[in-house]
Amino acid sequence: MNNQLLCLLQLAFAPVGAYSYSEGIESLVETGAIDSEITLRNWLENSLQFGAVRVEAAVLVRALRAAQIGDLTALSYWNAWATAAKETEELRLQSWQMGRTLVRLLRDLRSPVSSGLRTIVKEFVESGSNQCNFAIGFGIAAASWQIEEEAAVLGYLYSWAANLASAGVKLIPLGQTAGQQLLLDLQSQISCTAQEVLKLEDDDIASCSWGLGLASMAHETQYTRLFRS
Repeated sequence: MNNQLLCLLQLAFAPVGAYSYSEGIESLVETGAIDSEITLRNWLENSLQFGAVRVEAAVLVRALRAAQIGDLTALSYWNAWATAAKETEELRLQSWQMGRTLVRLLRDLRSPVSSGLRTIVKEFVESGSNQCNFAIGFGIAAASWQIEEEAAVLGYLYSWAANLASAGVKLIPLGQTAGQQLLLDLQSQISCTAQEVLKLEDDDIASCSWGLGLASMAHETQYTRLFRS
């Protein structure tokens, strides 16, 4: 259990470049739609309840299950599905870059990963021309390190929230204490979302993320940007 916890912590905060993305928050701060700890918390809570991060977490679960049994067909299917679900080029490129980095990191680490899972990672990365989405890479890594589904989903959602809270701290700006309070306030919603995601059937995977799509499109053409587009 302790080893799984340590692996989860390492996976959730792996150096994949998440800090360089704001997922539309920079454009929302520019327009004044997000201007305080309260408005940032509302945005993140709504995203957890209805947004695209729920879809990503659900894809993660399916990638984890596919990696556990070596099902490359399912991995490829859900990777293509995740790519199609991205509403903007910015979000798609972010997912590909972070996924590619995570899978490369997993492949290169000297960790007690079974030879079978190493083969899955190698074959998946080298097969076809598909880019690996971050949720898929996260699921493969969780399976490789034998992290349970619920823990993996919680880690994924928390790392997402921590990254965007950090972006808000820099952009609004907020103090570090406010950022930590924000993450503390989000804990119950993160736990609730994780439980809901684990119960989703394939046909029920959906989100209402038009706000994210519009914010991301605006960020792609924003004149001055701190975060990557």
